[in-house]
Amino acid sequence: MSSPPPLALSSLWANRKCLAICCLVSMANLEFGLDSGVIGTLQAIPGFLMVFGYANPFIPGGYGLNSTFQQLITSLPILGALVSSLVAGAFSTHLGRRVGLWVACVLTAVGVALQMATDDKGAIYVGRFVLGLGNGFLQTFSNIYCAEAAPAHLRAIMVGLSTEWILVGTVVSAVITNATQARFDKTSYQIPLGTLLILPVVLAAGLLLVPESPRYLIAAGRLQAGRRALDRLRGTSLTADELELEYVEIVKGIEEEKRVAGTVGPLDIFRGTDRRRTLLSLGTAAADSGASGAWFLIPYSTYFMIISGVPVNDVFHYFVINTCIGLVVCNAGLFALRHVCGRRTLLMIGAALNAAFMLGLAVSATVTTAFNEPARTSLVTFVALFLVSYSFATGVVTRPVTTEIVSTRLRAWSFGLTQGVSQLIIWLVSFCTPYFINPEHMHWGGKYGYIFFASSLISLVWYYLFVPEMKGRTLEEIDELFEKRVATKDFTTFKTAIRDQALRGVRGDDSETTKEKSAVEVQEQED
Repeated sequence: MSSPPPLALSSLWANRKCLAICCLVSMANLEFGLDSGVIGTLQAIPGFLMVFGYANPFIPGGYGLNSTFQQLITSLPILGALVSSLVAGAFSTHLGRRVGLWVACVLTAVGVALQMATDDKGAIYVGRFVLGLGNGFLQTFSNIYCAEAAPAHLRAIMVGLSTEWILVGTVVSAVITNATQARFDKTSYQIPLGTLLILPVVLAAGLLLVPESPRYLIAAGRLQAGRRALDRLRGTSLTADELELEYVEIVKGIEEEKRVAGTVGPLDIFRGTDRRRTLLSLGTAAADSGASGAWFLIPYSTYFMIISGVPVNDVFHYFVINTCIGLVVCNAGLFALRHVCGRRTLLMIGAALNAAFMLGLAVSATVTTAFNEPARTSLVTFVALFLVSYSFATGVVTRPVTTEIVSTRLRAWSFGLTQGVSQLIIWLVSFCTPYFINPEHMHWGGKYGYIFFASSLISLVWYYLFVPEMKGRTLEEIDELFEKRVATKDFTTFKTAIRDQALRGVRGDDSETTKEKSAVEVQEQED
């Protein structure tokens, strides 16, 4: 058997089957984008404000929202996602990624139906929490699946599709809420909420065509099922020899993990070399969800602009324009990841841009008078620049890094915790933001950006000192790099042994692989 050519040479088109499957699974993140966009813009729709708000002729737009209600409808879904993310590890270990996504579809549909059917605030709170439970599972399991299913050289793109779908959801929500904002009855918010029912139905049906994660199946001891799933994902992108090489590498990597640390549980993520990996995942997620300032502007940008004196109609137009531009630059970020630079570089670029635009927003709010034209222009400009830079860099790169940096054996536990902590930070930012920006409280407005300017600079230092470059590495190579305690600066140059070991196994030169193949053959006969 000849030596297989480098797997990284296969093109995106050659991997179109895997791309289509990951695109379908990653569509789970559309629900989060839809909900974030809908709940953000509903807070500026008169029909919604008439039912859940209060009249105040001194506020631009004539209506305001009670801060407690505003905080809860924004933060309860995040709290729900926190809870479901934390239990995702135990759930996935026994039932897998696909079942988790099906459960998520049911939860999101129930949560949305509750919100559409009532004008009682208590019922709204319950619906928001249940929707959050579903969204936590959707995001956790879809991102884990894509990381485990994608070829190494295309992993950033296929996991990065999650950001693309979030932005698509935000664009769709912006278009729909812009169309219903002129209504002055309950349909002004029921129609946008109704769009959240589409994704659970489409995804639940589409999952019937999707194989389970091959790495999950192999880790569960179902070797032949894992081999078949890998074959379905790769399609014609690999030759038989290349497919065998990738399969043997996955088996060897998982077996080595089990040999080094045999248990799989929540405490294992803080033991041995997994401690470093878990902390890196948590720190990178925190830099995105908290330090960047994105969750100051994503849920509150429309309301923030209105209370800063921007006309309501203009706010909706700006929101649509910003989200459409964000979708375009998200693709530019994915292109940069594939062809221009690595994860670490783009993270540092994103942190620097985030800091610059948050500082610009804060300074302009400090030196200009409220509600005048220069102040409004500065506000709109810096909000747009921040959202564009976030969509191009930090928002695109974070998920690929946080999913691939943790071990295969503990991915559901580690990434579940990462998602949970990320949701907790988002909840804290979302909960505190109304106090900082509302006229009835601290009334900082754009000066709130000073906090995120400082935290973005801290993130820049974090990325530079601690986050390694993993571009082009298989998940098994990343496991080896951490197991051998390779320094951050040496990740790009260190030569791993797992591929050579797998190649020897494919050629029949490795006694352990011969035993593994015999075990597979026995299992196949039993099946």
